[in-house]
Amino acid sequence: MRNKGFTKFLAVVFALICVYQLAFTWMVKSVESDAKSYASGDYALEQAYLDSVATDELYFGYTYKECKEQELNLGLDLKGGMNVTLEVSVGDILKILANKSVDATFNEAIHRANKKQSDSQKDYIEDFVSAFNEVNKDNETNVLLSSPRIFGHRNMLDKFDVNAPDDEVIAVVREELKGAIDRAFSVLRARIDKFGVVQPNIQQLEQEGRILVELPGVKDHERVKRLLQSTAQLEFWETTSVQELQGFLTNVGTVVKAEQDAQDIQEEILLDTDSLLLDSANISANPFYELLNVQYAFGARLGVVSVEDTAKVNAIMDRADIRSLLVGDLRNTKFLWSAKPLVVTGEEVGLEYVAIKSNRDDIPQLSGDVIVDANSQIDPTGLVNVSMRMNAEGAKKWKKLTENNIDRQVAIILDNYVYSFPTVNDVIPNGSSSISGNFTVEEAEDLANILKAGKLPAPAKIIQSEIVGPSLGAEAISAGFTSFAIALLIVLLYMIFYYQTAGLAANFALVLNILFIFGVLASLGAVLSLPGIAGIVLTIGMAVDANVLIYERIREELRMGKGMSLAISDGYKNAYAAIIDANVTTLLTGIILYTFGTGPIKGFATTLIIGIITSLFAAIFLTRLVFEAKMESKKPIKFASKLTQGWFANSSIAFLAKRKRAYMVSALLVILGVASLATRGLNQGVDFKGGRNFVVRFDQDVVTQDVRSSLAAPFETAPEVKTFGKANQVKITTKYLIDEKGSDDVVDAKLAEGLNTLGMNYEVMSSQLVGPTIADDIKQSAVWAVLFSLIVIFMYILIRFRKMSYSIGAVAAVFHDVLIVLAVFSILYGRLPFSLEIDQAFIAAILTVIGYSLNDTVVVFDRVREYFGSKSGSREEIVDAALNSTLSRTINTSLTTFFVLLVIFLFGGEVIRGFMFALMIGVVVGTYSSLFIATPIMVDTLKDDSDE
Repeated sequence: MRNKGFTKFLAVVFALICVYQLAFTWMVKSVESDAKSYASGDYALEQAYLDSVATDELYFGYTYKECKEQELNLGLDLKGGMNVTLEVSVGDILKILANKSVDATFNEAIHRANKKQSDSQKDYIEDFVSAFNEVNKDNETNVLLSSPRIFGHRNMLDKFDVNAPDDEVIAVVREELKGAIDRAFSVLRARIDKFGVVQPNIQQLEQEGRILVELPGVKDHERVKRLLQSTAQLEFWETTSVQELQGFLTNVGTVVKAEQDAQDIQEEILLDTDSLLLDSANISANPFYELLNVQYAFGARLGVVSVEDTAKVNAIMDRADIRSLLVGDLRNTKFLWSAKPLVVTGEEVGLEYVAIKSNRDDIPQLSGDVIVDANSQIDPTGLVNVSMRMNAEGAKKWKKLTENNIDRQVAIILDNYVYSFPTVNDVIPNGSSSISGNFTVEEAEDLANILKAGKLPAPAKIIQSEIVGPSLGAEAISAGFTSFAIALLIVLLYMIFYYQTAGLAANFALVLNILFIFGVLASLGAVLSLPGIAGIVLTIGMAVDANVLIYERIREELRMGKGMSLAISDGYKNAYAAIIDANVTTLLTGIILYTFGTGPIKGFATTLIIGIITSLFAAIFLTRLVFEAKMESKKPIKFASKLTQGWFANSSIAFLAKRKRAYMVSALLVILGVASLATRGLNQGVDFKGGRNFVVRFDQDVVTQDVRSSLAAPFETAPEVKTFGKANQVKITTKYLIDEKGSDDVVDAKLAEGLNTLGMNYEVMSSQLVGPTIADDIKQSAVWAVLFSLIVIFMYILIRFRKMSYSIGAVAAVFHDVLIVLAVFSILYGRLPFSLEIDQAFIAAILTVIGYSLNDTVVVFDRVREYFGSKSGSREEIVDAALNSTLSRTINTSLTTFFVLLVIFLFGGEVIRGFMFALMIGVVVGTYSSLFIATPIMVDTLKDDSDE
């Protein structure tokens, strides 16, 4: 083996890096376990414990907080939390860009574009232009988009010429739209950062105006929905100085100190009943002043508070008796936190606590809708600031506000956080100003985006959401890792049983491979979900395939009389082509899954891709190192037990002679499937038809008809109700108010209204919302994913094998396998005790079946091609010999993979049971098709070729 030293070095370094990266997770879980033990079920106490150790060094100089950011991310289905797809209203943005135009043509075009979007695959701008042209045609008018009544107003005229053609205006509108959506994204990201959610994920999707938000562990789902869908509130407020509040602060300090002193006295009495008098030294210093850190008080800044103490300050200042101390002109004063910590000599001190001069109606002196533009810039002294420009109305109000506050501070607030509160030095008459705040260039750009977001208050609608309760997440973790452990054990035992010493080497590589997969996931910051665990377990089943290919080749070499060293060398060399071909086809499937998939499908694809790459390294190089070490130490190596020594060695099945019967069986199954698909169809989930799903668990068994009847009146029509797992758990599907924006609270209330009539305790374990627009997009992307995978695979096999017949055989087998899986789901849905819904996970299963089927087929084709070049005899005899020579590998890999899937099916939980069922059917059908469909069709289409 060449480069043995380098391979050892690489394996050791890779393993150490993975262990180092996974250690962050182990250390964090250790601390969190201590917190749970300390809190004894009290969540608030548990969080307080974690907050107290957040800055303590935990691992190689990293604090607990920093380790938490580096730990292996768990998906919503394992941790609980919320997944939301928001769609920023492009129509509303166009209205704002058109200065809220009242032009009839424009508004009718917006109305028609909104209607088109419900079932259109075009972006909003295309539908709007189409509708605008239609309205012009219907009204026999020739209104231009550059009209002053639409986009040609004075705030836009510097961007295109007067009477510019519509295509030029649309190009500008698209740029403005992109900027608006980017600014909406900035606002949402700023809000999410305030949730306190560890490892949140927010990203812009390819579809115009759509933003994905994932918040693992979040519990206040309704608050999240409200904040995500509300418009960014930019406000300008007058402030109240610390001098004006001196009397109030003194009174608050007196109250808090008296309460603290009383508590100290009580504690002293409890400790020493003989001492009823306390020395003044035993009375604590004023705790309120300590919390505020009043040494930093200046102007409207009352103090600077450490992040972990902000909740204590809020608790004090929100008390009714404390608020009552604000009298006269100070009655409406409110107190807000700064958006970022105060930095002194390079160190973050804490958040600034700022006093805002409010009024009875809590209406700001100036709102953000007057901002026309904002940009980051660097002043002559090198400091970064943000310049802003207001419209005429805003400039007038801004002039008055600055005129009334010379030498005082004016606070600039977004979403109730103070971004800046500069001192006004002069009257600002023209609506232009700048904000300074010790910004970096990136921070200034972000703030400029946030300020501009105030001028485009485009509402964001939740078009898809998934909520998973923490208890369901805990159950998913248990089920996922239980299935993982059992499947791993089965594979390890089987490999030892069948291959003896060689099986131990494969197991060593397999265990290291699992370490590599988890280590890479943690290093990349990828999210591990339940489908991701399924992907890892499937990788375990498929990872042995490379070893099986090598070992079967080595056994063939040994049967030919070669020595162990030469047999191992030739076995590895002869197996490479089949291993590479088989894994590349599966890798291509994984890449297509990742490209077209979202959420759980992407998680599955990520682990599948990583698993394929790491398993190749482990199977090809690490097992070879083990064998080299054993041969150097003269230790015996066995590739079979006495029981398995002769299995499949002398197989002589006439596969091609049976192909007509196989064609008839397959044709019958396909006809039955097509008939069922035409009559019964498929049980489409909300991913493909839109709607709402609720998984509800009751404290006792429940009859689905009773649940359906209880919800018929609240939902105006009876929803679909099915048992989901055990008899006390149901899945409820409805389209009630699916097109109504902001209807989630109403639907939740109606659900509770209906379920409460059953007189049972229940818990909503999870919920899902898919709007009709995104359902249509999901359906289209699923179709493209399948078609694109077939095209890519057809081309790969054509390039690799250089004959059309191989590609035809492979693609025909794939079509056959997909049709059979679809037929089974069509025939059996509603007749089995688990869900056979067609959703995104099912599409992932179909693509995985395609990859697996091709894996089998390519291995067979590779041997057929080899035998055509080295064996003599008729074409049928050569092909049969090739099929028989790979039979041991085909059976071993298929059995291993099938039993792995069966374990996940039985123990992996209800959520992925249908997904696993599809894969199990696919493995069986794929194994059959590689022997009886792909190869026979390849041979039949090869008959016209003179040269094999």
